[in-house]
Amino acid sequence: MADDIVIDKALFHERLTSFVSKWKADKRSNNSIFQGADSIATVVGKASDPGSYLKPAAFQLWLLGYEFPATLFVITPDLFQIVTTKKKASYLEPLKGGKVPVEILVRGKDAEENKKQFQSCIETMKKAGKKTAVLKKDNATGAFADEWKAALQEAGFKDEDQVELGPILSQAALSIKDEKELQRTIRDAARASSALMTSYFVEEMSEILDSEKKISHKTFADKVANKIDDQKFFEKQKMSKNFDSLQLDWALQPTVQSGGTYDLKFLSEPDDNNLHAGVIISALGLRYQTYGAMVARTYMVQPVKSQEATYKFLLSVHDLIIKKIKDGVLSSEVYNAALDHIKKKKPELEKHFPKSVGYSIGTENKDATLLLSAKNKRQLKDGMTLVISTSFQDLVNDKPQDKKSKTYSLILVDTVRVSTGESAVFTKDTPSDLDSISFFFDESEEETKPKPKRERPAIAQTNITKTRTRHERPTNQDAEKEAQRREHQKELHAKKQKEGLEQYGEGAKALNGTEERKFKRFESYKRDNQLPIMHNLEVSVDKKNLTVILPIMGRPVPFHIHTIKNASHTPEADFTSLRINFLSPGQGVGRKDDQQPFEDPNAHFIRSLTFRSHDVDRIERITKDITELKKDVVRREQEKKQMEDVVEQDKLVPIKSRKPFMLDLIFLRPALDGKRIPGSLEIHQNGLRYVHGAGGVKVDVLFSNMKHLFFQPSQHELIVIIHVHLKNPIMVGKKKTKDVQFVREATEMAFDETGNRKRRHKFGDEEEFEQEQEERRRRAALDKEFKNFAEKIADAARNENVSVDIPYRELGFNGVPSRSSVLVCPTTDCLVQLTEPPFTCITLSEIEIVHLERVQFGLRNFDMVIVFKDYNRPPVHINTIPMESIDAVKDWLDSVDIPFSEGPLNLQWATIMKTVIADPHAFFADGGWNFLSTESDDEDNDEDEEESAFEVSESELAISDESSEDGSDFDENASDEMSDEGSEEDFSEGEDWDVLEKKAAKKDRESGLADEEEKPKKRKR
Repeated sequence: MADDIVIDKALFHERLTSFVSKWKADKRSNNSIFQGADSIATVVGKASDPGSYLKPAAFQLWLLGYEFPATLFVITPDLFQIVTTKKKASYLEPLKGGKVPVEILVRGKDAEENKKQFQSCIETMKKAGKKTAVLKKDNATGAFADEWKAALQEAGFKDEDQVELGPILSQAALSIKDEKELQRTIRDAARASSALMTSYFVEEMSEILDSEKKISHKTFADKVANKIDDQKFFEKQKMSKNFDSLQLDWALQPTVQSGGTYDLKFLSEPDDNNLHAGVIISALGLRYQTYGAMVARTYMVQPVKSQEATYKFLLSVHDLIIKKIKDGVLSSEVYNAALDHIKKKKPELEKHFPKSVGYSIGTENKDATLLLSAKNKRQLKDGMTLVISTSFQDLVNDKPQDKKSKTYSLILVDTVRVSTGESAVFTKDTPSDLDSISFFFDESEEETKPKPKRERPAIAQTNITKTRTRHERPTNQDAEKEAQRREHQKELHAKKQKEGLEQYGEGAKALNGTEERKFKRFESYKRDNQLPIMHNLEVSVDKKNLTVILPIMGRPVPFHIHTIKNASHTPEADFTSLRINFLSPGQGVGRKDDQQPFEDPNAHFIRSLTFRSHDVDRIERITKDITELKKDVVRREQEKKQMEDVVEQDKLVPIKSRKPFMLDLIFLRPALDGKRIPGSLEIHQNGLRYVHGAGGVKVDVLFSNMKHLFFQPSQHELIVIIHVHLKNPIMVGKKKTKDVQFVREATEMAFDETGNRKRRHKFGDEEEFEQEQEERRRRAALDKEFKNFAEKIADAARNENVSVDIPYRELGFNGVPSRSSVLVCPTTDCLVQLTEPPFTCITLSEIEIVHLERVQFGLRNFDMVIVFKDYNRPPVHINTIPMESIDAVKDWLDSVDIPFSEGPLNLQWATIMKTVIADPHAFFADGGWNFLSTESDDEDNDEDEEESAFEVSESELAISDESSEDGSDFDENASDEMSDEGSEEDFSEGEDWDVLEKKAAKKDRESGLADEEEKPKKRKR
C-alpha cells in the first residue's frame, strides 16, 4: 500500500455519523431498514479483483476511500471497532476522536493475542444486543477471513438472531449518493464511458467495416480496453475541470458481440470469432475514483425493415422506463410498466424480454438488492444511480443476409440518476437513435481471377549412386533402430500426404504467393498550375514532387521518377549527351520481381530521350540528381515494405502498488544506438520494460506479443541469456526485430594479474584453482538469478500461455543458419540459435517437412532445409552440418514427429515452392513431398539389384584368400595418407567411377614403388 494514503477524516465521520443516525432513527420507528440489528460485523479478506468490489469492500470504499484487505469492522450505535494489521492501523489512527468512538485493534504474529482480539469484538456485539447483522453468504477469502468466520460460529449466535447485512448496507450507505459522488465521480465515469464508445469504438468499427478488415471480437475488445491508458484521448473529451485519467479503471471490460451469438448479461469474455457485418453489440463500463458507470449500444449494418421497426420499439420501451424512474416509485412498478407496454403494442416480443431492466451501481458493480424486476418492492430514492438495461434476446430475422444473420439481439444500456423530477441520463452523449446506430455500405463484387497454371519443379537429377563401404556406415549402427525409424517416417509421410489432400481438395485456389502485382498509379502534379514556371526551357529535377521536367518540342513535360529507369551522360569533344532511359514493357532486364507492372502494356512507350549540351558541368549535375533521386525513392519503398509487418504495441501498464521485479546490469540485443552501457529489465502488469542506462531510452515488450521465452545458461558460453521471440516484429531503436534478448556477461569481473595483495602471497596453481572455483560459483549464481527471473516473467504472462524453454545443448549440432558456424540446439517447442545475431528461432509446430541435402559418399557436410506449413514463407536453410551429426539429427527429427527426407543434391527451392503455391491440390495429387524421397529409394533399389547380381567364382575366392594371407601392401603411413587425402576440400563433391578407378590404380603404382625402395635398405642393415 502506498505511503501517500491519506483518509479524509471529516468525510469519514460525516458518513459514519449519518449511518449511525439512520440506525438509531430506524430503531425508534419500525426497524424497516436495519431489521432490529444491534450490531454489524463485516470483514474483507483478500484484496478484490481489479474493477470488482463486493459489499464489504464497497462499504470500506464508501467510508475510507480505500480498500483495506484483511480488516474487520464491528459497528454498534455507540462504538466502531477495527481489527487490522500494524501498517494499515497507522493510516486509521488519525480517525480517532469523532462523535462515534473508534477503537483500533492491531494484529501481530501472536496467534493467542489475535484470538483475544476477535473475542473482544464478539463481546462488543453481545453487549450491544442479541441480534447482529452479517453477510450470510460471505464470499471473503483468506486466512484472516476464515479465522473470523470460525470465531463468529463459535460465538453461538442463533440463526434467527442473524440478520442479512446486504440490504442494510445498500439502503443505509451505498445506494443513495451525495452530491460529490454524483457530480464528480459517477458523472465523470459516465462521460468517459460515453466518450470511449462514441469517439473511439464507433470510429474504429466504421473503419473496419468500410475497409472490410477481419478482426476478432477479442482483438477488437482488447484494442478498446487499451485505450484507457491514452491520456491525450481523455484530455480532448468533455470532462470536469480536475479530471485525472490515471484514476480510471474498468467496471465492465469492453465486450464486442456479433454473428448471431449474444450474451446480454455480459458475463462471458469476447470470443475469437471475427466481427460480422450485421447486428453488433458493444458494452463497456468505466470506474472513476472507485465509482462505476456503464453504457451499451446495438449497431446494425444493412438492417432490414423488420429490424429497424423492432429497434424503434425497443427505443420507445427504453425511454418509457427512464421516464418512469422517479423518487418514491417502486422497482416493480418500473418493470411492470415496461412489460404492460410490450403486451399492449407487440405481445410477440414478451418472451424475448428479460426478467429485470436494471440495477443499482456505485462502488459496487451490481447491487443485487436493488433490481428493477417484477418482484422487487424496493422504493427508489433521490440520489440513487441505476444502470437501465432494455433488451430483446434471440429475435428471428425474416430476411437474413447470411447464416449468421438468422438470429439477433438488441440492447440499450444507460446510467441514470434518480431524482424528484425527470431522471438525468449520464450517458446521453452516446446517441441511440436509429440513424446514429445504422450503417450502410456499398457492396462491390469481387473480381474472379484466372487460376494460374501449375509448373513442375525443376529438380536436378544425379548420376552418382551410394555405395556400401565401411567408411559410409556409422561405426555403431543399430540396424533395428534404423528400421524402426524408417517405418515411423513412412507413417509420418503418409499422414502428411493425407492431410495435404484433405486441406487442399479439388478446386483449391492458388495461395497468395502467386498473385500478380497491381499497377500503382502515380502523378507528378494534379493541376496545371502546380507545374513550376520554366523561364528557360531546360532539363530540371523537381525533388519535392519526384519529377524530372524535360523540354520536348518547346514545352516542359514532367516525367515522374517511377517512369525513369536510369540516366547517363557521355562526353563527346566540346559537348556532352544526356541519355534518359524509361521503363517500358518487354525490356527483359533486371530481376523478375523488380519489373514494373503497366496499366496497358500494348500502349506506345518512350524508351529513351537524349539531350546534347555544351554545359558539361550542368549535365553531370543533372545526371547525379536523377540518379540520387531514383536511389532515394527505391530506398524509401524498401523501408516502407520492411515496415509493413511491424505492429504498434499496446501501452505498457506499469505496476503502481509495489516496486516491480528488476534485473540490472543488462545489455539489450539488438543493441540500441549510442554508447554501450547496461540497463535494467522490469516486469510490469502486461509486459517487460527495458530501461537503457540511467533512465534513458525505454523498450517495452508486451506479454500479448510474446511467442516464446527462452533461458540459456552460461555453460560453455560467455553470456547468460533471456531471449524473447515475438509474434509480430517491433522497432528497437531504428531496427526491426522479432527477437529481443537480455544478456549479462558471465565473465564481467576483471582480475588484476600484475601484483595485487592477493597475488603477492599466493603463487602458482593454488591461485588459479581458486579463480576457477570462484568463476564456477559466480556462473552458477548468475544462472540461478536469470532462471528465477525468467520464471517470474512466465508467471506474470501465464494468461498468454508463455512458459520458459531451455535449449538442450546435448542434442545440439553445428551448422550455418546465417553467416557463421554456430551451435543450433533443440528445445521443447523450437529449434534455436541464441548466441550470435542474427538469431534463429523456428517453431516446431510450424514445420511441414525437413529435407537433408548433399547426403552422399565423400562429403564431410550436409545441409538442412526446413519447409513451413505456411508455403508463402521461404524455407530456412541450415548449411554445413558435419556428417557425424546426421544420425543424431535424424533421431531428433523422428522423436518430435517431423517427417524428413534426404537427397544427394541441392534443390531449387524457390521454383519448388512456386509450384506448390500455384496449385497445392495438383501438387498433393501427384504425390506431394514424396518426390523428395523417391530418388534415394530408387538408388537403394538399384544398388540392391547390383549387389544381388554379383557372384564370386571359386578361382577368384582362392586368389583372394592367398592375397589376404600375404597381408596388405599398405602400411600405417599409407593409410594415414589416404584418410588425410579423403578429408581435403577437393573431395567435397562426389566424382565419377572412372575417375575414382584411375586414381586408385595410380595410388597402387605409387605404393608399389615405395615398397621397392624400402627393400634394398633393409638388406643393407
